[in-house]
Amino acid sequence: MIKSSEPELTGQTLSHYQIQEKLGEGGMGVVYRALDTHLNRPVALKLLPADKVSNPERRKRFVQEARAASALNHPHIVTIYDIASHDQHDFIAMELIEGKTLDQLLHHKALPLADIFKYSIQIADALSKAHAAGIVHRDLKPSNIMVTNDGRVKVVDFGLAKLLEPEQAGAEANTLPLQDAAPKTDEGTIVGTLSYMSPEQVEGKKLDARSDVFSFGSVLYEMSTGRRAFQGETKLSTLSAILQGEPKPAGELGTTVPRDLEKIIRRCLRKDLERRFQSMKEVRIALEELKEESDSGNRAAAPLRQRGSCSHSASKMETSGWPSRKPPSGDW
Repeated sequence: MIKSSEPELTGQTLSHYQIQEKLGEGGMGVVYRALDTHLNRPVALKLLPADKVSNPERRKRFVQEARAASALNHPHIVTIYDIASHDQHDFIAMELIEGKTLDQLLHHKALPLADIFKYSIQIADALSKAHAAGIVHRDLKPSNIMVTNDGRVKVVDFGLAKLLEPEQAGAEANTLPLQDAAPKTDEGTIVGTLSYMSPEQVEGKKLDARSDVFSFGSVLYEMSTGRRAFQGETKLSTLSAILQGEPKPAGELGTTVPRDLEKIIRRCLRKDLERRFQSMKEVRIALEELKEESDSGNRAAAPLRQRGSCSHSASKMETSGWPSRKPPSGDW
């Protein structure tokens, strides 16, 4: 957990928001549950890191990004209500989501296949909508994906990663040494969760929607296996894995993974941009078609391999090997 430099604000009021309790914190700021006293509704209030919005030009760009994200109006993207500043605190008021983050649901275990399809298709749909509006998430990871108590996905923090990217005016990304190539805060700490970054993001190159495709592939891999696709013992070894390594095939990790789901994951995680899925719309369609084949027992959706068996000829989707767990309740 990243410690915030912001003072504890529980019990205080910012503008017309009464802060009730802290829900969490990280590199993108501190999140509180609050009450909007104008509309008498609960909201999530995210306070932004003070040192990242002190630059007027950077803050202006951030506000533009946040306004664009607030206009997305999609059932699987968190709704932004307000962007404001009060008592030198910059904050975003947004929809309060009752549920858990995806990483809380995973807890180092693979999800049931039905949940993998349900969540991943919703995530892909949200990203597709954002990309169509010209917005790249830049920090897609399980902790930025909320799942409501009734199983609906809400992707959060669109555009916030851009706020924390360093100012490197005039620098060419491909000339930066490896240790300086990953996006960093001004203190030199790598922004976000390194394991989910795309190779081009690690190298500090210009990003497009295909970077989110790679990050989505890392999330999908973890949903299918319970393990991160790229995780070294150090930041440098994780960097190396993202740039040069390949994750162990999901079907070799003792879980029952459809071979076509394995193919989708591999294509999302291509290092070569041209060999990767070119849009999240393509990914969503591929997942929807695979789900239909799975639901109908189509042979194409058969497991890649099953625990204790070398057979690849299963004619029907097997799901009994997947753990079945009811998501815990909570809020964000």
